[in-house]
Amino acid sequence: MCIIFLKFDPRPASKNAYRLILAANRDEVYSRPSKAADFWGSNNEILSGLDLEEGKEGGSWLGINKRGKLAALTNYLEARQNPDAQGRGFLVSNYLTDNLDSFAYLRKVSSEAHLYNGFNLLTADFRANEDTLCYYGNKGSSEPIHLKAAGIYGLSNSLLETPWRKLQHGKQLFTSVVNKTLPRDGLVQELLHILNNEELNTPDLAQESQGVGFSKAILQALSAVCVRSPGYGTRTNTVILIDRDGNVSFTERTMLNCDITQWSTNSFHFKLQE
Repeated sequence: MCIIFLKFDPRPASKNAYRLILAANRDEVYSRPSKAADFWGSNNEILSGLDLEEGKEGGSWLGINKRGKLAALTNYLEARQNPDAQGRGFLVSNYLTDNLDSFAYLRKVSSEAHLYNGFNLLTADFRANEDTLCYYGNKGSSEPIHLKAAGIYGLSNSLLETPWRKLQHGKQLFTSVVNKTLPRDGLVQELLHILNNEELNTPDLAQESQGVGFSKAILQALSAVCVRSPGYGTRTNTVILIDRDGNVSFTERTMLNCDITQWSTNSFHFKLQE
């Protein structure tokens, strides 16, 4: 499971405003092997964390490259999973290495949607002449959509903007922060604080009806922006900022040693090759 909040404003009026503000949590089994965010070995163009699970190696949940391509993935909450389905993380990795634009890529993905368990995928192109952000979920419409500019969006483990209480609560907190005028580091810290909000948002009939087959305890744990349950929960926070001039700030806070008291924070800064 995961949660993503973002503000998409391709041509911000203020010099200090951002074309993109994104705050995201990765929720996963603590023991699942993965690599913290970094540039891909000899490929210093792509930046992401990587899945190291056997058979899923090289997949990701969130990444960006220096050409302005960004992708982010969440799973769709459903009790029944096909164990033979393809790894959803490759949907992110493949986009970051592909030459297709964001919408064309999602059109391609939609034609192969049956090969995967439920997912939501955001793809974006940040370019000198135009910024584009698109969405596709394989449990919703058969066609991807372009997201409107100057919009604030929330995505959890249902379709885009599905009004789960955790999403509404987190989005309200996110909106209040991004509407402030803050220095970059202050903005990052406030967004990380939101991502670590453990307040339970129950009861939530919409989440519970989709989560039929899960225990009450699990659904209750999943009702928080920051999920905490034995052996499973939020293990990575990511904040990505892209300013008016194409400067990217990528901050990742990730759990160490499957221990919720041990964390490491790393930041990367670069300019898009627009």
